[in-house]
Amino acid sequence: MTCGVWHRCGFTLAMLAVCLYGADKKKDPGAIGNRDVGKGVNFYSLEKEIALGKQLAQEVERQAKIIDDPLISEYVSRVGQNLVRNSDAKVPFTFKVIESDVPNAFALPGGYVFVNTGLIEIAEEEDEFAGALAHEVAHVAARHMTRQATKSEIANILTIPLSVLLGGWTGLAVRQGASVAVPMTFLSFSRKDESEADYLGVQYMYAAGYDPAGVVSIFERLDALNRRKRGALSRVLSTHPPDRDRIQKAEKEIEEILPSREEYVVSTSEYQAMRARVFFLEAHKKPEPEDHRPRLIKE
Repeated sequence: MTCGVWHRCGFTLAMLAVCLYGADKKKDPGAIGNRDVGKGVNFYSLEKEIALGKQLAQEVERQAKIIDDPLISEYVSRVGQNLVRNSDAKVPFTFKVIESDVPNAFALPGGYVFVNTGLIEIAEEEDEFAGALAHEVAHVAARHMTRQATKSEIANILTIPLSVLLGGWTGLAVRQGASVAVPMTFLSFSRKDESEADYLGVQYMYAAGYDPAGVVSIFERLDALNRRKRGALSRVLSTHPPDRDRIQKAEKEIEEILPSREEYVVSTSEYQAMRARVFFLEAHKKPEPEDHRPRLIKE
């Protein structure tokens, strides 16, 4: 009996040591790429996560207007891939731009990232834009989407029909796909997840050569815009709330974990040219075709 108790205690201490070691590695930007920031209970293998993300991304592309202008799409992808190369991500990434004046970006499982043109318009410098992208890359690297989905599945495991359980991942994908039009299961993050994405994101920016203070700047711009609009963006920003506490926390983390450098990338002429192209397309946007569907007319 005593041996059994000591065995369990030893196992617990060993697991605690592993967790503490992993936590310490998260504080070391030099360990980026050699640490598992996405560990935790997860029903989805990386292969299944990529397949699910592809399915959800296809649905997004059916509903949204994707910008295919090469100057815009290729540059956004280049910035994104640079961040990915300097991250802990273990999946390939795809970056696409959506025509929308709402300043937002979101990531789906498996490395599918969508950026609204509204975010490019509000991000005056490249490091600000990179800060927003780095945050999304961090969500994917930490596997927040499928870990969140796993928590939901555990909470509702008794309500899943036997046929779905027997169907393996395909059954779960169909179940998740029922609300794929707005995949909130994969977009609703806890405060802990958001904090971790901020924490990892500033490290990825730093490793990619950007000024990590750019993430603070973009948070401040979003916060100021939301105040001017009197909460008009509250629904969008509910998943990325740029409140004062969050901004101050990011500033503190940058100061504590990132050694200062003499030079950073703040902005580039290429970014400004790409951003100007976004404004040009917005100014010359063709009007939407009139809806000729029958309408109910009140007498």
